Amino acid sequence: MIKGAAWMFQDNIDTDMIYPARFMNTADAAEMGTHCMEDYDPEFTKKIHKGDIIVAGKNFGCGSSREHAPISLRAAGIDCVIAKSFARIFYRNAINTGLPILECPEAVDDCSPGDEFSIDYTTGEIVNETLGKSYQTIAFPEFIQKIMDKGGLISYIDSGRE
Repeated sequence: MIKGAAWMFQDNIDTDMIYPARFMNTADAAEMGTHCMEDYDPEFTKKIHKGDIIVAGKNFGCGSSREHAPISLRAAGIDCVIAKSFARIFYRNAINTGLPILECPEAVDDCSPGDEFSIDYTTGEIVNETLGKSYQTIAFPEFIQKIMDKGGLISYIDSGRE
């Protein structure tokens, strides 16, 4: 179960906005997390709390195919992204890096900044605790749940696919 406060973003947030290209010279996840959403809001990582979630419009994660974007979100403390839609390569990179992402336009439309959410990606249930309203989206298939539970594809492979 994921629980956290919502941070709202509009449509077409690209990977350069999530993780600026000028910081591509590091592979250290903790360092990457300090630059998450820096060009959108330079104080973003100082405002969020571990476990918070991003709620966004359409085409979240568009742009380049680098996996640095979902890594930086996780490293910054974001536990989940709910959006109306995701760019396909970002969707796969998020799974590969262990960042749960769910498409649920209704939850996005009803959300206000700071709303508290509970999310169960194993069932696809999203609850806006602030509104007392539940939403149902497609749950991750079992093999993706296992990847998420291990923290990403590499950890899943290294664990022997238990």
